[in-house]
Amino acid sequence: MNVADSQRVASSLENLGYEQSLKPETADVIVLNTCVVRQSAEDKALGRLSSLKPLKKINPNLVINVMGCLVGVRQTDALKKRLPYVDVFSAPSDPAPLVQYLLEQQGKTQQEQTQEQINDLLDEHLVLPANEQGNLVSSFISVVLGCSHACTYCIIPSRRGKEISRPPEMILKEARDLVAQGVKEITLLGQIVDRYGLDNPAYPTLDKLIHQLHEIDGLERIRFLTSHPNYMTDALLDTVAALPKVMPHIEVPNQAGDDQVLANMHRGYTSDEYRALIAKIRHKIPGVSIATDIIVGFPGETDEQFQNTYHLLEELRLDVVHLARYSPREGTPSARTMPDDVPDEVKWERFRVIEDLQKGISEAIHTSYLNQITDVLFEAKQKSRWRGRTPTNKLVFVESEDNLTGKLLPVKIEWAGPWSMIGKIALDQPDELKAR
Repeated sequence: MNVADSQRVASSLENLGYEQSLKPETADVIVLNTCVVRQSAEDKALGRLSSLKPLKKINPNLVINVMGCLVGVRQTDALKKRLPYVDVFSAPSDPAPLVQYLLEQQGKTQQEQTQEQINDLLDEHLVLPANEQGNLVSSFISVVLGCSHACTYCIIPSRRGKEISRPPEMILKEARDLVAQGVKEITLLGQIVDRYGLDNPAYPTLDKLIHQLHEIDGLERIRFLTSHPNYMTDALLDTVAALPKVMPHIEVPNQAGDDQVLANMHRGYTSDEYRALIAKIRHKIPGVSIATDIIVGFPGETDEQFQNTYHLLEELRLDVVHLARYSPREGTPSARTMPDDVPDEVKWERFRVIEDLQKGISEAIHTSYLNQITDVLFEAKQKSRWRGRTPTNKLVFVESEDNLTGKLLPVKIEWAGPWSMIGKIALDQPDELKAR
């Protein structure tokens, strides 16, 4: 989400005539886009801000802009007192305050003229930095801003605000702009992406929006994340199964495999309902890969409740598990009403147990690709190998003297580990060898 937000800010600056600077010491404007989903992320953001303070002393004309979840939708006044050397504070996904400030600095202080120019700049084409045009293969577009679900552990609703779907014409325009600059794959983003359009009856639902994106010439792959089990519709799954540009990969967080823990998290479903959803996804989209999120050590989680989560993952054998240890975030319901009573060493023990389980499952899934041929979209060179992804979002490396940036090629898998695979370009192979 923050990558997409940063991209929109950079585009607004490009439209204002700025160019990307590779070093903060040579910049006229520095934008620090922040995440605070965990305390460590907030601490890192504040530390980075402190490191920028001396640059302001050297260059008083330097404009420092802080945006994102550190600012949130209600945090500005307190931050201004705490960070007096910061010139502009921007809420998540909102480049307008920075654009307005820069226009005013240029002497355009008439309110109507400034607002008109802001709107024009924000509505202009989405412009990638010069070094990314033709080189950026995969990009992101936020389609739902904020969240209104309010899981008890999550700080996002209070920092990013209520759920708002972006206008479909703006999303389609951004997608066309990105494709025109060489992007081959677009991932649609939302805290609950499958709720797109539900807050505005004039907008299409996510499946219908994807149908519109599918018509864009030059766009080769479409993905979306993150989904919520309660809003994953048959229409959306049928769209993934039917449209060749939509990749067979679903991110649908579970968070826990115990019903009481799920209720305490305010997730809104049971473990059996999650099992049924996974079965439906696999039935409708053969060969699909599925990723989930798990939090261990949620307040009150007993050994037995943790084992329920372990057994669920052992049973479902999902492709990817994004794993986190619970940490209380000030302002969330769980931090206000639930004691953080699982010792840190127990959280770490549970984390490692799930990690070891998933390592074995992922390696077994990847091993099934051995000697198979799968299409890989190559993104960039990483050290001596080219990095790309399969339709099912598996990471694949190959060696090649050619420039593979943006190429979609068949690859025969020759080695498989738990986190990635290695293969060889397999042109002119028999069709019957193709897999996935």
